[in-house]
Amino acid sequence: MNTRFQTSLRHPLCSHLHHRRLPLTTSVAMMMMLTGCAAPSTQLAGPGTAPLPPQYEAWFDYEPPLNPDWVQKNTIEEARQMVEQEQTPQAIAKLKGVADQGIPQAYYELAKIYDQGKGVEVDKLKAEEYYSEALRTPSWIHGQAALNLARLYTEDDSVPNQPLLAWYLLRDAQENQVGRDEGVRLAQLLSRGAEGIEADPEQARQLYQQAAEAGNPDAMKALAEAWHDGGWLPSDATLSQQYAEQYAGELRKQASAGDVNAMKKLARLYAEDGLINDPQQSVHWMTQAAQAGDTSALSQVGRDMLDGRSPERGIELLTQAAENGDVSAMERLGKVLLEGDGIAPRPREGQQWLEAAIAEGSVNATTTLGRALLSGEHQPAQPHRGITLLESAARENDALAMTELARVYLDDELVPTQPFMAADYLERAHEIGHPYATELLGQITLEGRGVPANPGRGEALLREAIAAGQTGAMRTLGEAYLQEDGPLPYHPSEAEKLLTEAANAGDTTAQTRLGEAMLAGQFGAAQPERGQQLLKEAANAGDAYAMVVLGRAYREGTGVPRDLTMATDWLQRAEQAGHPSAAAELGRTQRDRGQSGDINALIASARDGHTASMADLGRAYLNGEGVQRNPAEASRWLERAARQGHPGAAADLGRMYLDGNGLARDAARGAEFLKVAVAGGHSGARADLGQLLLTGNGVEADPERGKRLLEEAAATGNEFAAQRLGEAYLTGEGLSADPEQARHWLQQASDAGSLAAQAQLGTALIRGDEGIAQNAAEGQRLLTAAAEQGNAGAQAALGREYLRGENIDQDVRKGADYLLAAARQGHSSARLALAKAWLTANGLENANREQALLWLDEVMDGGSQLASQTLHDLLSDEETLSAIPATMDDN
Repeated sequence: MNTRFQTSLRHPLCSHLHHRRLPLTTSVAMMMMLTGCAAPSTQLAGPGTAPLPPQYEAWFDYEPPLNPDWVQKNTIEEARQMVEQEQTPQAIAKLKGVADQGIPQAYYELAKIYDQGKGVEVDKLKAEEYYSEALRTPSWIHGQAALNLARLYTEDDSVPNQPLLAWYLLRDAQENQVGRDEGVRLAQLLSRGAEGIEADPEQARQLYQQAAEAGNPDAMKALAEAWHDGGWLPSDATLSQQYAEQYAGELRKQASAGDVNAMKKLARLYAEDGLINDPQQSVHWMTQAAQAGDTSALSQVGRDMLDGRSPERGIELLTQAAENGDVSAMERLGKVLLEGDGIAPRPREGQQWLEAAIAEGSVNATTTLGRALLSGEHQPAQPHRGITLLESAARENDALAMTELARVYLDDELVPTQPFMAADYLERAHEIGHPYATELLGQITLEGRGVPANPGRGEALLREAIAAGQTGAMRTLGEAYLQEDGPLPYHPSEAEKLLTEAANAGDTTAQTRLGEAMLAGQFGAAQPERGQQLLKEAANAGDAYAMVVLGRAYREGTGVPRDLTMATDWLQRAEQAGHPSAAAELGRTQRDRGQSGDINALIASARDGHTASMADLGRAYLNGEGVQRNPAEASRWLERAARQGHPGAAADLGRMYLDGNGLARDAARGAEFLKVAVAGGHSGARADLGQLLLTGNGVEADPERGKRLLEEAAATGNEFAAQRLGEAYLTGEGLSADPEQARHWLQQASDAGSLAAQAQLGTALIRGDEGIAQNAAEGQRLLTAAAEQGNAGAQAALGREYLRGENIDQDVRKGADYLLAAARQGHSSARLALAKAWLTANGLENANREQALLWLDEVMDGGSQLASQTLHDLLSDEETLSAIPATMDDN
C-alpha cells in the first residue's frame, strides 16, 4: 500500500488493544464494545484533500457503543429472512423497533431495503438517511455503511453529489478493511480529481492495479480507458489493450454463466468505438444477450452499427428488435428510415414504425412524426396532424414538441400567428431546460412578441442559451447589439465578439452578418478583405443571403470595387438558391447595367420576367435612354410590368395615355392605369389621378375624390400634389377659390423644393392676384430665387415685372435678360411676348407670328451677348414695352 495510506488510523484505544493480550473474558467484552472503531477524520484526509465539513465529524470520531449489535442479532436476522420471504413491511417494522434502541445494524438493514428496492419502491434519499444513522455509532458495519453511502454520493442522481464526503467515507471503508470495491472508488476520485480533492493519477493507477490484480473487472476497464487515447494517463496502446483483454476475459466468464449484462458489456467493448474494435464480436454478444431475453440488446447494437460503418446491418438489427416489440428500436428505426440518415430514405416504412411506437405510447416517436408531417420534407406534409401530434407530446411535457409548436405559432405560415400561445410553450420548455426554447424565448422577450418587451430578461435568457451551447443565441444577441436604436444598448465590440464566436462554431448566418458588418465598417474601420472572405465562405457553404450581400456590395461598391458583372453572378446564384430578395436585387443590378450602357443586360432581365426590369426597359424606350425612343415598345413593356403589379409602370403608362405621349390620347384608359398605380401605393399616380378628377378632363369629374387624392399625395411629400392643390384653390378650377388655402399649399410645395410652385406663389404675391394680399418684396424674393435656379416660369414673370416697372422698380436690362433666359428654355409666353414686341416695334402688329418667332430664334442663335443687346435696344422703346402682355406669367 502507498505510504500516503500506511499511517495507522485506528483510535488509540483500538491500537492499545491490538498490541496487548488480555484475559479472554475481558478481551471479548472489550472487542465487542470496540469492533466498530472509526478513524478520526483528520487522519483520513490525504494530501490535497480539503477538511471534512464539521457537521460530519461525528461519523468518524470514536464513541463507545451503548447497545452492542449482538443484543439484537436474532431480531435483525429474523427481519432479513422476512425480506427474503417478501414480507418487507413486517421486516421494516421489526427493524425500526431495533433501530429505535440505537443499534447501527438495524439502520444499515433498513437502508439496504430502500437502496435496493427489496419489496418497496427504490428510495435513495431514504437510504441515505438510514446509512447516515448507521454511521453515527461505531459498529462492525460502519465501513460497509460508509462504502454504500459513498456510492450514493458519487453515482446516484437522486442524491446530491458530494465527492469530498464520499472520499472520507471510502477512506473509512478502506481502514475498516471492507474488502469490496472501496479502492476502485477511491481511484475514480483521484484519477481526475473533484471538488476538494486534488487529482493524483499515479495514486489512482496504483489503486486500480491493486484491484485489477485482485480480479476486479471495473479496475481492468478503468486502466484500459486510462491508457487509451484521450485517457487520464499517458497514451499506451499496449497497456490499454492488455487490460481491455483482461476485462473481456472476466466478462466472458460472467457471460458464460448466463449474465446478460456481461454480454451487453462485451458487445459495447467490441463496438467500433469500444476499447477493442471487433464489430463481429459486438454483434455476436448483443445477439447472445437478445437470445437470453434482453429485448434492448439488438436495439443497442443496431444503433451502434447505424452510427458506425454498417448502417444497413444496423437497420436489419433494429428491425428485428422492433419486431420483437422494442419501442426504442421502433423510434430509432422510424426516424432513420424517414430521414435517410446514412441510408436511402424509406419514408413510408419510417412512418409505419413511428406510428407503431406511438401506439405503444412513445412520446419521442410522437414528436418525431409530428415534426416530419409539419415540414413535409420527406413525405407529403400534413400540418394539421403534425400539430395534433406535437400537442399530444407537449401534454406529456416533451420540451422539443413545445419548442416546435412555438415555432409554428410564431411563423404564420401553416397557421395564423399566435404569439401568446407560442410564448407559453416556450416558457414551459425553458423551465424544463430545453436550450433552443430558451434562445427563442430570449428573442421574443427582446422583441416583445407574445410577452411584454423586457430587454433585460431577453438578454439574460440569450446569455443562458449561449452558456448551453446555442450558437443561434450568440447570433441573435450579437445582432441586437448592432442595432443603434434597438432594445439593447449599442455595443459593436460585444456584437463582433459574439458573431465571431457563432461563426467559428459553424453558424453561417452569423458568418454572413459578421462579413456584412465588416464591409460596412460597423465595428469601426471597414475590414473589406476579411468581410469578403467571410461572405464568400458562407456563400460557398450555401448561405443564400451571403450571396445577396456580395451581389449588393459589388453593385454598390461597398467594401469592394464596383463590378456589375460580379454583382449579377452572385445575385443569380442567390436566386437559384431560392432567396426571396434575390430577384429584386438582380433586377436593380440589371437596371444599373442598363443605365451604364449595357442595355442588353436590362433587356435580358426583362425577358427573364423581372418585373422591375420590365418597367425600367419601358422607361428606357419611352425616354430614349440607351435605345432609340420607341413609345410602342415602351407601352408594351410598361403594360407587362403593370399587369404584374408594378405601380411605377402603371403610373408611367397612365401618364402616356393622358398626355398622348406616343399613344392615342385616352383619358379613361389612362385613369384606369393610374387607379392601379394608386392601389399599389404610388404617390405620383395619386397626384396625377387627383388632378384629373378635379376637372374631369376626358373622364367624369369627381372633385371631392380628386381633392382627397391630392391631399393624400401631398401628405407623403409629393410636391406636385401640393402645387396642384394650391393652383386649384388659387384659380377656383375644380375647387372653390380660397386664397388662404392656395397660399398654404403653394408654400408647402415651395418648401418641398418645387420651383414651379415658388414661381406661382411669387407671381401671385408680387401682383396681389386672386385675392392673395400683395407683398411685392416677398414675391420678388421668391421669383428671384426660383429664376436663379433656372425656372423658366419665374424668369418669364420676373422679366415682365422688371420691364413694366409697375410692382417693382423698372430695370429694362434685367427684364430683357430674364425674358431672354425664359425664351431660351422654350417658355412659350416669353417667346410670344418678345416676338410681339418686335412686331410692334416694326409696325407689323398684324404680321405672321411665325415670322416673328423665326426672328427670335435667329437672334438667340446669334450669340448670347448679341441677343441680349438686341433685346435691350428693342425693349427700351415705350411702345414696344406696352406690347408685352400684362398677364404674362409662368404658363
